[in-house]
Amino acid sequence: MKKLLFVFLFILGFQSLSAQETTTRKDTLQGGLRAERTCYDVLRYDLNIKINIEDKSIVGYNGISFKVVSNTKKIQVDLFENMQVDSIVFNSKKLNYKREFNAVFIDFPTNLNSGNEEKICFYYSGKPIVAKNAPWDGGFVFTKDKQGKPWVAVACQGTGASLWYPCKDSQSDEPDNGATIKVAVPNGLMDVSNGRLMGSEDLKNGYTRWDWEVKNPINTYDITINIADFAHIHDNLDDLDLDYYVLKENEVKAKSHFEEAKLMLTCFQSKFGTYPFKEDGYKLVETPYLGMEHQSAVSYGNKYKNGYLGSDLSGTGIGLLFDYITIHESGHEWFGNSITSKDIADMWIHEGFTMYTEVVYLECQFGAEKAQKYMNGMKQNVSNDEPIIGPFGVNKEGSGDMYYKGALLLNTLRHVIKNENLWWKILLDYSNTFRHKIIDTGTVINFFNTESGMDLTPIFNQYLRYTTIPELLIRINKNKLEYRWTASESKFNMPIDIKVNGKEIRIQPTLEWEISSIKIKSLDEVEVLTNDFYVDLIKE
Repeated sequence: MKKLLFVFLFILGFQSLSAQETTTRKDTLQGGLRAERTCYDVLRYDLNIKINIEDKSIVGYNGISFKVVSNTKKIQVDLFENMQVDSIVFNSKKLNYKREFNAVFIDFPTNLNSGNEEKICFYYSGKPIVAKNAPWDGGFVFTKDKQGKPWVAVACQGTGASLWYPCKDSQSDEPDNGATIKVAVPNGLMDVSNGRLMGSEDLKNGYTRWDWEVKNPINTYDITINIADFAHIHDNLDDLDLDYYVLKENEVKAKSHFEEAKLMLTCFQSKFGTYPFKEDGYKLVETPYLGMEHQSAVSYGNKYKNGYLGSDLSGTGIGLLFDYITIHESGHEWFGNSITSKDIADMWIHEGFTMYTEVVYLECQFGAEKAQKYMNGMKQNVSNDEPIIGPFGVNKEGSGDMYYKGALLLNTLRHVIKNENLWWKILLDYSNTFRHKIIDTGTVINFFNTESGMDLTPIFNQYLRYTTIPELLIRINKNKLEYRWTASESKFNMPIDIKVNGKEIRIQPTLEWEISSIKIKSLDEVEVLTNDFYVDLIKE
C-alpha cells in the first residue's frame, strides 16, 4: 500500500495481507470450515460480561445457542489464546475441551443429533488485546475524554471477534435469532452496544449493567461495546428510530452534524431498499478511533468534519461535501452487514459496494456529474498490487484495492449495461434478494449476469482476479479505426463507448484486432470514455 494512502485508507480495521504469504495451521483454524464448525449453526449469542477498566480485563460468559446440522460429539468455538477459558457448561455439567491456538475444541459426553437445538455457556476471563492503532489493528481502546472520564471501545474486524468473546469466529455463520449484549461497567458510565436498550441495573457493587438486544442476524465482528459518559440524542426518520451517543462536550455540534444521516438514509433506502435493521434501530456512536460498521451501532470518530478527517480522498474537492465516515460506515449496513461475504477473501463484496454507496450518495445530493468526478478521482488510489480476491479458508483478504477498484468495477458495469433504469433495478433487487444473507463472488456474478441479460463474468474476473486493468489499443489502418483489448482474463470481452468527432459510438473489442467501418485520419479524432470505464488507453 502506498505510504500516502496509509493515512487515508482506513480500510476499517483490516490488515492488508499478501496472498503469497505462507499459511499456517493457525490461519486455517481461524479461516477454515472444518467439520467441527460446519456441524452446527449458531442461533443466538447471549453475552454477559463485566469490564474492569482499571486493569483492562473482562470476566463473564457467552451463552451460545445452536442447531445441530450433522451428528457430532465435538464442535469448535474460538477464543484468543491469551484469554482464559474458565469453564464450558452443557446441561449443568462442565465439558472437556482442548485448545489449539485460538480454537477451542469442545467434547460432548454423548452424540449431538442432527436437528436438535442445544446451548452451552462458555465462561471466560482475561485481558483482551489492546489495539496499537485502531481500527487498523484489532483490539480494545482505553482512553479518556476531556473531563478525564474513561472512554472505551473495541474494533476487531479482520483480527477476529474472538479476541474478546468466545464465538464461532467466521463470517460464514451469524446468529439467526440475534444476540443479547449485557455489559457491566463502573457506575457513572454507560455501555452502548448493538440493537435496542432493554434496560439497565445497578448491581450494588460499583457497577451498572446495560442490557442490549439485537433481533437480526449479526456478524461476529459487528458486535461491539462502547463505554463513556455519553449524551443521548434521539431523532427519527419516518418510523425509523435514530439514536446518537456522543461525548457530552460534543452534544451541540453532533445535533447539527448528524442531520446528514437523514439525507443519507433517505437516499440509500430509495436506491437499496428499506434500512435492513429497522427492528434494531439506527445509531451513530462516538468512538476514540476513526470508525467501523458495527451493525445498528455505527462507530463514528471523524471529529465532526467533512471528508476523511477533513481531507478529500478523491483529490477533487468533492469529497469535502460529505462526512466520509457517516456515509461509508452507514453504507455497510446494506453491504457488509445485511449482505455478508462467506469468507473474508471475498471482502470486496463489502468494500467495493460500500465505496460505491459514496458515489450514490453524491449523486442523490449533488448530481451525477459531481458523483462521477469523485469516482474517477479515486483512480489515483488504486495500487493494482495484488488481486482483489484473496486466498480462501485462511482468514486473509486480498488487496486493499477492494475499495477503490471494487467501486470502479461497479461504475464500469453500470456503463457496460448502459441502461440507467435497469442499473438501479439491479442494485435494488441485489440488496433485497440477498438481504440478511451470506454469499460469495460466484453468487454476485450469477445475479448480475441474470438480471442484466449479459455475460459479465469475464469483466468481473479481470478486475477481481488479476492485478492488471484492461488496455484498449487503437490504431489506424488505411484510414479506418482498429481496436482490441489487452487483458489477463483469457475470455475478456467488454463493450466500450468512444466518441469520434463528438459522436458517441459503442464498439465491441475482443482480444484480437478488429477493423471497424469508422473512417478517421487521426487518432486525435477518437475520445475513449475512460471516465465511464476503468481502462487504460494505448494509441499505436
